[in-house]
Amino acid sequence: MNQYKTYHRVLTIAGSDSGGGAGIQADLKTIAANGCYGASVITALTAQNTVGVSGIHAVPVDFVAAQMDAVLGDIGADAVKIGMLFSPELIRTVAQGLVKHGVQTVVLDPVMVAQSGDKLVQDEAIDALKLELIPLATLITPNLPEASVLLNRAIDARDAVRSAAVELLSLGCGNVLIKGGHLESGDSDDCLYLGDEGRIVILRGPRIVTRNNHGTGCTLSSAIAAGLAKGQDVETAVRQAKEYISGAIRAGADYVLGRGHGPVHHFFRFF
Repeated sequence: MNQYKTYHRVLTIAGSDSGGGAGIQADLKTIAANGCYGASVITALTAQNTVGVSGIHAVPVDFVAAQMDAVLGDIGADAVKIGMLFSPELIRTVAQGLVKHGVQTVVLDPVMVAQSGDKLVQDEAIDALKLELIPLATLITPNLPEASVLLNRAIDARDAVRSAAVELLSLGCGNVLIKGGHLESGDSDDCLYLGDEGRIVILRGPRIVTRNNHGTGCTLSSAIAAGLAKGQDVETAVRQAKEYISGAIRAGADYVLGRGHGPVHHFFRFF
């Protein structure tokens, strides 16, 4: 009798980036590079390149639900990664799908603020995120501006990051990772708060100066989801994902692609 192998399955729910550097495309590259099988639910189509976004076409929420039913009803997922969800209706649809299919492991990257500092989602969507989706998350991965939006206050010092991580846990998620790339220091240190243990872990890393930084948040959260899908605990998955994204940024810095912010090198371990 044949002994069939099984994949470690990761489902990404996010928007499509036609330039390939972020969104669904970055997620699927990252998931594959970290040894997992990737499936996708596309929430929006963008006309996008290294310079910027020139158009967005939203996918109707009922079709988002249909995609979730199709994948989770057949293939299943050992972990789900969620990117930007721009409307309250979309957030509710995704949350209902997760509950319907009994998804247990969710990495939520609450993309809400552009690099310019502008909000990308409506205030109503932020409320829906806090009430309906964050409580379902195993881990949320906001950067400092996003953590500030969720808490409705500024976070501008290293000590404040620790208290913010503890406060974010009170929204109902299992664990919190605040990405420290926006701190005004020479390093890129992240703060992981492990909810079950009540323990804070500071993940240190050098700041890599490069214009090729498009899709770093998508890549990190997808790498974490891949680790969790393979059965790693949260701290191990985050540590290995941090190592992966640092290597991808460092390797990607050697390349030129397009006229703006290029991508990281998702497959740096292979070529």
